[in-house]
Amino acid sequence: MTVCVVGHSSPDTDSVTSAIAYAALLNAQGTEAKACMQSEADGLNPESKLVLERFGLAAPEAIADAAGKQLALVDFSDIAQGPANLSEADVVAIVDHHKIGDVTTNNPILFRAEPVGCTGTVLNKMFKDAGVAIPKDIAGGMLSAILSDTVNFKSPTCTDDDKAAVAELKVVAGIDDTDALFMDMLKAKSAVDGVPAKDLLFRDYKDFDMKGKKVGVGQLELATIDQVADIRDELMKAMEEVKADGRHSVLLMLTDVVKEGTDLVVLSDDPALIEKAFNSKLENASMWIAGMMSRKKQTVPNLQEAFGC
Repeated sequence: MTVCVVGHSSPDTDSVTSAIAYAALLNAQGTEAKACMQSEADGLNPESKLVLERFGLAAPEAIADAAGKQLALVDFSDIAQGPANLSEADVVAIVDHHKIGDVTTNNPILFRAEPVGCTGTVLNKMFKDAGVAIPKDIAGGMLSAILSDTVNFKSPTCTDDDKAAVAELKVVAGIDDTDALFMDMLKAKSAVDGVPAKDLLFRDYKDFDMKGKKVGVGQLELATIDQVADIRDELMKAMEEVKADGRHSVLLMLTDVVKEGTDLVVLSDDPALIEKAFNSKLENASMWIAGMMSRKKQTVPNLQEAFGC
């Protein structure tokens, strides 16, 4: 049976390129595998589309139902972020850089999760450990993912391992100026004109179980928050719709990459709890948090602590 390598439910550049990279590594090691994603190709975010086009990579195959399939998970290990019927699939491997989630298996599997800024960094090590050369196009995708996830090394999630991986992958990919590559990606990622508000909310979005309560956290990385000044009402309406679908809270991180901070927009059944989580006060349903760049390291852990997880 072919192993389907799949990332989380809101495909970003790391989850997409990691699926491509890990499928290539498995095939090189004699295990038949294919890259998959939980979206059709036209559902990819603008940054991921740019990266695939830039390096000539084909979009992974869409997968909606996991039942009866063999899966390798990349960039997540939470059931809520997987395809439908994940519990009815045979998960054979997980490669990640987040907290360990709630996926369980009936048999021992390869599980490799490291506290680094990007799954691509972990996979770079795995290729080296296996003695398998990374193809040039795939190296370009992995390189882009690391730059994206670490916000060009500005994120607190960034480690020396991520920087070392970029130094190695840029040589393989033939990229001299990674700053220019990152800026091209940022321009694509932060483009909002003409995009429906709900699509922007889900551009980089994840649901989390916080002590039995469903909490959604989206993030838009912007060159300047002024880019969304005219559509804040539409974003709030989109958040209200999503919250009404059984969520305790929905948060949207409007992250200013240049100023290195986040305007955190909040809709919650318990706003005081969210204020406590970030030691700040909401004004017109939002609060500015200087230095906040990472959902994984700065937003979700604070929420977990506040919810008593």
